[in-house]
Parts: sequence; structure tokens; C-alpha cells
Amino acid sequence: MAHAVTDSGADILCVDLVRIFKVLTGTGQGVEVQALQGLNLRVDPGELVAVVGASGSGKSTLLSILSSLDQPTAGVAWVAGHDLLTMTDKERVVFRRRSVGFVWQQTSRNLLPYLDASENVAAALAITGAPKGAAARRARVAELLDLLEVTHCAGRRPAEMSGGEQQRVAIAVGIANNPRVLLADEPTGELDDATTAHVLESMRAVNRELGVTTLIVTHDPSVSEHVARTVQIRDGRTSTEVLRSTRVDADGAEEHVAEEYAVLDRVGRLQLPDDFVQALDLRERVRLALEPDHVAVRPAPRTSDDEDAS
Repeated sequence: MAHAVTDSGADILCVDLVRIFKVLTGTGQGVEVQALQGLNLRVDPGELVAVVGASGSGKSTLLSILSSLDQPTAGVAWVAGHDLLTMTDKERVVFRRRSVGFVWQQTSRNLLPYLDASENVAAALAITGAPKGAAARRARVAELLDLLEVTHCAGRRPAEMSGGEQQRVAIAVGIANNPRVLLADEPTGELDDATTAHVLESMRAVNRELGVTTLIVTHDPSVSEHVARTVQIRDGRTSTEVLRSTRVDADGAEEHVAEEYAVLDRVGRLQLPDDFVQALDLRERVRLALEPDHVAVRPAPRTSDDEDAS
């Protein structure tokens, strides 16, 4: 069996993760495409984290690796105490059945169209073999549908539900096996804003009530408003993080605070946010100054060559 993580305590841990694909060109020659370029990510037990990135940033590749559907070229990847680089095919099947749950963007990947909501959840329970006994399984189905506020859909098939109802039932299916980690791929990608908010609040309820470590991968930056921590991926690496918290001001009123951090890798590299770069017109090189409590980053003086190039 895969060995448990004994030194990190994280439910998701990626260290210097690299994934290289070989793509054939029109001439038949192979070209290497580096989808992940030394990505680092840590998600502790019970966290609810959104990973946000544009198309081509590497977020889908990351999720494929974390779900054990793909393997990295190099680096370290642990999920729910399993080393994803050393697992056998048999261990991967057990891993997907017992350690992780999934919610995909497409309903066809989440729900069987010929089963109603209760039967879809019951089918997921049957695969894992828990809980034992028909009565216990019926109780578990009812509990999950109630938690996701879709009890009224118990006898409905997917075609008879709204998009939001389908995704909330899909979440119930995803957590039916009592997973340690829940992975969600664009779970609100086909929903309007109001329905998106409802589905995300349902995921927050699951995270809060059951303590399931949850990772949402999405291209939609508005998802970050519903989670305490957002990780931005750019060019195959984690670039920035936004941490959200609630504080009480001097007058006793609650205020919501969002703080943005650049992610520093093990060799001291970081990526500045795009809006920072554009606001100061940073190009090619910048001036650095070490201050007593911070590092200053300023535009480098423009040379005549720079001006001619512009």
C-alpha cells in the first residue's frame, strides 16, 4: 500500500511538481510542452481552497494529477496520505473509491441519467460498501440530500432538475464515500451567478459540517469571494494567494479583509501580479532594495535602447 505522509500533515502537498507533455507537430516531430513548471501547493486538513487560473495555466493538469488520473513527470505529490507517484493501478482504484471524492463540471460525469437523486447517491454508497445494511444506506442518502438542501429532488432524475440542483446532488454523490479530500473541477462553470453562489455555499456547508478538505479548481475569479484562501496559478506555477478574513474594527463592527501574497518558491523566485506589473510598467528587470522590514521593487531606469524598442 502507499505510505502515509508522516512529516507534513497536509491533505494535499505538491513540491516542485512538473508535468511535460509531448505533442506531435504537423511534420510528425515531437515538441515538449511544460504544463507544470515546479508548482508548489499545500492544503491542510479541513481547508477550503480555490485554485484559479486562466486557460493554459496548468490548473486542469494539476487536478488530473491530484485525482490520480495522470502522473507528474517530476516532483512530489501527496493526497490524503498517498504518494501519487508510487501507487500501483490497484491502489489508484482504491484511492479513488475511498480517499477522494469528485465533482466535475459536466453533469454526465457526476450523475447517471437513468437514476434519480436518491439512487445516484445510493449507487455511490454501494461501490464503497458502506454503511452496511439497507436501512443505514437509506438514512445516509437522506442525510446527504438534506445537507445539500436537495431533499425535494430525491425522486427526480437529472433531466428533471435545474443545473444548480444537479451540482448539489453531485456534491452529495462526491462525499458519499466519506472522502478525506473533495476535488471539484469547474463545479459552477455552467451556472449563472445566483446559482453559482448557492452551489458554493453548499460546498462551504459540507466543508464546515463534515470537515472535508476541499479544493475547487476554476477559471472564475469570483469563486474566491466564497473561500478563505485562493491560490492563483500562472504559467504552470502558483503565483499569488489571497487570504480572506473577518475582523472587528475599533467601533466593534465586522469588516471583511482580503490580503494578497506573492508565493515564494524554494530558490527565492516569485511572480508579481499582472496588475502590479502593468501599473508600474515593469519590464525585463526591476530594481530591488532591502529595507529593514520589506523588499522594495521599483522600475529600472529606462535606457535609450528601451525607448527605441518601445
